[in-house]
Amino acid sequence: MIVRFTLRPDQGDPSGFDLGYMAWQWELGETSSAGRIPDQGMVIHISVVLLLDTLCVLLQGRSTTASFAGVDSSFQLTFRATKAGISVTSERGKLAVVSRAALTATVLRAAEELADTTLEVLPSHDGVRDDYTAALNRFRSMARPL
Repeated sequence: MIVRFTLRPDQGDPSGFDLGYMAWQWELGETSSAGRIPDQGMVIHISVVLLLDTLCVLLQGRSTTASFAGVDSSFQLTFRATKAGISVTSERGKLAVVSRAALTATVLRAAEELADTTLEVLPSHDGVRDDYTAALNRFRSMARPL
């Protein structure tokens, strides 16, 4: 299982509104927002915040289905709680059925990797930096009991 969040290169000075991509590779399939026509790049930092908050609702059992769409993108994923685990699907079909713990750990690792490589270069006054850090901390605390 691999999930990666990356920045689009050559965008000029770093900003919380930089565009980027998501790639999801699982045992049943893979999907990516990169290399598509029309372009499915997204405002990556805000999209990851949205993804983390969306998954918290699902993983805490407050909903059995969660839909995610990248900010300013048509890239979409659907997560569904089933008896076998969490089903992950895209417009290309089912990507995986994974445990809550595996989904949480994989997404957390990808979000932390993006934070480690990009947050420090964002301007200190950029509000997206604070939003990303807060969402990451919420997701980490939710992940501990899993």
